[in-house]
Amino acid sequence: MEKEPSGRKPRADAERNRQRLIEAAKASFARDGGSASLEEIARSAGVGIGTLYRHFPTREALISGVYSDAVGQLSAAAESLAETHPPAEALRRWLLLFVDYLATKKIMANTLTSLGGDMSTLYAATGETLKNAIDTLAQSAIDAGEIKLDVEPFDLLRAIGGVAHAAPAADWVASAKGMVEMLMAGMKRSSP
Repeated sequence: MEKEPSGRKPRADAERNRQRLIEAAKASFARDGGSASLEEIARSAGVGIGTLYRHFPTREALISGVYSDAVGQLSAAAESLAETHPPAEALRRWLLLFVDYLATKKIMANTLTSLGGDMSTLYAATGETLKNAIDTLAQSAIDAGEIKLDVEPFDLLRAIGGVAHAAPAADWVASAKGMVEMLMAGMKRSSP
């Protein structure tokens, strides 16, 4: 969570505004790409343009904010799912959420690329977060005897990402979610 200049956490209303801006921006960038109107994003979020600029001083900062929020939600979901579901089901549900994360990543990459930007620094910062989440979830399912995994857990993400890049543009989400189900079935069949 961002800190205010004084070092305090943002006020609750400021954090709500930030989240509304991120959701509105995600929808606008998905629909309009890099040409999405910042004024329209602010209107959709129910705030003024000044509020948008206080949270995100540039278009690139807004794009980074949307992407970082998706990574944060995915990380938090790993913890929540581990607490509320059996280990293999927690892993399955998290992998399905990873597909949604890939959709956000594609939107943000296309949007930033259309502006002439580079996402490599932003992507590099997320690799460790994703690795920690998948390692923890997979190890829990292995320890519980629910799955057997003969590859590195991160290879599951690579397989899903490969489908996301290789499948036809219109069908990649369904194909990636199908890959999740196939991976889970294969890991369960081979478990003791």
